[in-house]
Amino acid sequence: MLPPLLIEPLVRAALLEDLGRAGDITTAACVPQHIQAEAILVARQAGTIAGLDLAATAFQLVDPGARFSPSLIDSARVEAGDVIARVGGPARGILTAERVALNFLCHLSGIATATREIAERIAHTNCRVTCTRKTTPGVEKYAVRCGGGMNHRFGLDDAILIKDNHIAIAGGLRAALVRARTHAGHLVKIEVEIDALAQLEEALSLGVDAVLLDNMTPAELFQAVRMVNGRATTEASGGITVQTACDFAETGVDLISVGWITHSAFSLDIGLDI
Repeated sequence: MLPPLLIEPLVRAALLEDLGRAGDITTAACVPQHIQAEAILVARQAGTIAGLDLAATAFQLVDPGARFSPSLIDSARVEAGDVIARVGGPARGILTAERVALNFLCHLSGIATATREIAERIAHTNCRVTCTRKTTPGVEKYAVRCGGGMNHRFGLDDAILIKDNHIAIAGGLRAALVRARTHAGHLVKIEVEIDALAQLEEALSLGVDAVLLDNMTPAELFQAVRMVNGRATTEASGGITVQTACDFAETGVDLISVGWITHSAFSLDIGLDI
């Protein structure tokens, strides 16, 4: 689970944006201040849950008197009609926090659900699904883990990934790698993006920790994995869908990185009912 220190600023920012300059004027006008209420969060479709702590934080930031009681934990599977959590307390607080709580819960659960679907399709291989840096500020990478996936770099500062533009500006792959080794500490891994099999052999001869095999067909990946032969971690990227994930995983690559599971995943349909 993520520590509250990481969650609270994200939820607070979302609430401040939603509340604007005058707060929830609809709820303030329609709901007497003394009214207490009970509500349930219900899955409208099957999926994998992620983001319960963020939903709880939304209710409790709006009104510390809110009581949030989850019925399950993040990474749990749900079917349509399952009760995910119950929330009780001042009715105004529940209604004001509802949309922000559901925004986080639905979005992150959609990511977890998409990741789980790919993870299950490739479960018979040694390959793992991982996300990319195609994220918005927040906790989308956490949702990927809830779905059974792995995380790639969290940012630009935790690994060296030499891509085609770096190679072009540096004056070639060799020049880029020499500079990278000089700069990297002993715990920093170096990965190189590979667009063609000829480039792969050059990278392997120079020595790298991992190779990102970009936009290759499964047939090309199959050949690339055998060229690598355990000398580096192999990662496939580009155009991988739920339907094609198995074809890529069965080539023998160690990882498939999928950007859309964070930047374009659907939102799982979850509702709040009083």
